[in-house]
Amino acid sequence: MKHTQRPGVVFQPRVHKALQRGINKMADAVRPTLGPVSGMVAIDHLNKTKALPEIIDNGATIARRIIELADRDEDMGAMLVRSMIARQYDDVGDGTATAAVLFQAIYNTGLRYIAAGGNAARLRYYLEQALPLILREIDCMTVPMEGQTQLTRIAQSLCHDPKMAELFGEIFEIIGEHGQLDIRKGQGRGLKREYVEGVYYNTGLFSHEMIEEANSSRLEYQNTAIFLCDFEIEEPRAFFPVFKTAVDAGIPNLIIIMRRLSESGMSVFIANNRIGKLKTAAIKLPGLNPEDRMAALEDLSILTGATPLLKVVGDMPENVTVKHFGQARRVWAERQAFGIIGGRGNPRKLREHLSTLEARFRRTEDREQRQHLQERIGKLMGGSATLWVGGSTEPEIEVRKSLADRTAQAMRAAVRDGVVPGGGLAYMKCRAVLEQCARSTTDQDEQFAYRILSEALSAPACTIFSNAGFNPSEIMAMLSSENEKIGFDVVQQRTSNFVDDGILDSAIVQKTAIRNAVSTAAIALTIDTLVHQRKVEIIRKPV
Repeated sequence: MKHTQRPGVVFQPRVHKALQRGINKMADAVRPTLGPVSGMVAIDHLNKTKALPEIIDNGATIARRIIELADRDEDMGAMLVRSMIARQYDDVGDGTATAAVLFQAIYNTGLRYIAAGGNAARLRYYLEQALPLILREIDCMTVPMEGQTQLTRIAQSLCHDPKMAELFGEIFEIIGEHGQLDIRKGQGRGLKREYVEGVYYNTGLFSHEMIEEANSSRLEYQNTAIFLCDFEIEEPRAFFPVFKTAVDAGIPNLIIIMRRLSESGMSVFIANNRIGKLKTAAIKLPGLNPEDRMAALEDLSILTGATPLLKVVGDMPENVTVKHFGQARRVWAERQAFGIIGGRGNPRKLREHLSTLEARFRRTEDREQRQHLQERIGKLMGGSATLWVGGSTEPEIEVRKSLADRTAQAMRAAVRDGVVPGGGLAYMKCRAVLEQCARSTTDQDEQFAYRILSEALSAPACTIFSNAGFNPSEIMAMLSSENEKIGFDVVQQRTSNFVDDGILDSAIVQKTAIRNAVSTAAIALTIDTLVHQRKVEIIRKPV
């Protein structure tokens, strides 16, 4: 073993200076991506077989690619920003560059105050106490989303792609906040969308041979009975009671959704379709783990009116009765997907189930659980969309698909929680309450906390102006005489009423960005010591 660097403890004033350099490097790396007229960041591939660098305009991806800075002191500052950006992206999927710019402004201004003799601990306290004032101001200016026109406008503010924005406006007008939306790579150069009626899942038939029609990749049954279970069937005879119950009830078509089916079991289904009156098909139960499979069984049961048989409670196929079968107007199935149209479950139970899932969605803070609940709600609401993203080259397709993914996530948040004036204007409108608070207190640390935040809240707008090639000081001076709804549109290069013209941002994205920036910068300002652990490099000797 060889120690690449000795461990050490670092004290002031070296700590603040090193952290500041690292924070500025990370924030400056994502700063060019902020705004509708922005730059890109080129990142060299670790894989040297790729000649072209990776071209990125996503702050979260840029931060993720910066693994470590050479200077270990600076690296600690950079990783503070990196962690905050990752949290911002995980929470709402957008606003990463905004959060980084806010963090940088708060830290740099706060550091100047501390260097002049201010108390870091008290400054942190007052910064955190001032945050609710900003959040309340944002709440006061939040308005709900209404209609396809406004949906298209917020999409345009998020993606700055007119065609993509138009399609997103149409899609979210149809599917709503929780609707199922798949974004996939397209084969052509442009964008296109498809709508799917009913509910569909990304699992399909156990065997393509269950499709009777030659040269067809899809099976379709009308007026279909549905049988649900979590069985893993090895012995083909196990399903004879299910078939017999369906035949005795005069059911023409039967879909069985189960966990696993053996090869011999599949042959029984195929043979039955060739010679019997009952048309049957077996579909894989959705879900990669027991929890997901139970959720799928619950949703499908309520959607179709079926009563599932569960191995965990001792149910067996011999126990089946016609009351266990659900119904659907139409079912289609392919090798990798299936859909149910017109499930005939109890509509009241379905509404109650959706209300329960929506309440759980709003209560939980866990990102993965929220995403899972959103997918369940979207499926049960019926109707879904697929957006195909194309381009001239593979890198272009990757960039546009990443942009579409971010826009869709932010659109959901905007539909759910409303919108505020965009382009950094919402933050600038919060400055008045902070300046008023600064004048009403005699505590020096509290005064500077308000002033630090007031100055920082103009940083996103100034960055947008600068990235678009304008002098931020000149634009800010021009806006100071305008009313609170007037901002500077860097695309049209003129002042504009942002609310009337639809230059909007998601309220929850803006609130999350300022919350993450203030809380992380406040902590960073109180760091006085850095402790480096020993790094060990293992050198393997040749055998």
